[in-house]
Amino acid sequence: MKIVAEALLKFACGLLLVGLLIFLPAGTFGYTYGWYFIVLLFAPMLAVGFLMLFKAPDFLIKRLDAKEKQGAQKGVVAFSGLMFIAGFVVAGLDFRFGWSTMPTWVVITASVLFLVAYALYAEVMRENAYLSRTIKVEEGQTVVDTGMYGVIRHPMYAVTILLFLMIPLVLGSWYALIAFAFYPALIVVRLKDEEALLTRELPGYTAYKQKVKHRIIPFVW
Repeated sequence: MKIVAEALLKFACGLLLVGLLIFLPAGTFGYTYGWYFIVLLFAPMLAVGFLMLFKAPDFLIKRLDAKEKQGAQKGVVAFSGLMFIAGFVVAGLDFRFGWSTMPTWVVITASVLFLVAYALYAEVMRENAYLSRTIKVEEGQTVVDTGMYGVIRHPMYAVTILLFLMIPLVLGSWYALIAFAFYPALIVVRLKDEEALLTRELPGYTAYKQKVKHRIIPFVW
């Protein structure tokens, strides 16, 4: 029950915060793309949360722990939070003042890609039981080199880049895309620290880097 209470509290707080950040700047609850995005984001999140609760409660506990311990990564997390706040606020203001004119087909395509990214994220979590929201090496952790991990070393980051870059498009705002465009750079900073830690502390990771050459973009980087 403690896990359920903590998960539901974080879910409710996230829903309330995103709603406030979108609809207050918009000045109305009539921001259709805002509601559309909230459903796309939180409905799968709730479903996956309950699935983890019944199938892998230990993994759910790990996902609820978002307190980064490394100093540099605390800065990355803080900047990411500012990026999300700015992106949602700008999207709301964009709707309010009519800055953007985005074709419906762009919003629909972005929505499809958003859900595809969500599904891939779930697959990454299924493949890697050691996946956490903080950079660390657990006792008994081994290298995962199957599935998407056999193609790129950090499929979770690759998927989240696609996921987050689709958010402003789902919200119908070209201007909000400017704020979210900082996310790939943040991932590069975070990834370099993580790779250094894994190379130093995770047995077999050096050999894995030789086997899987690319980090987040196949055949590129």
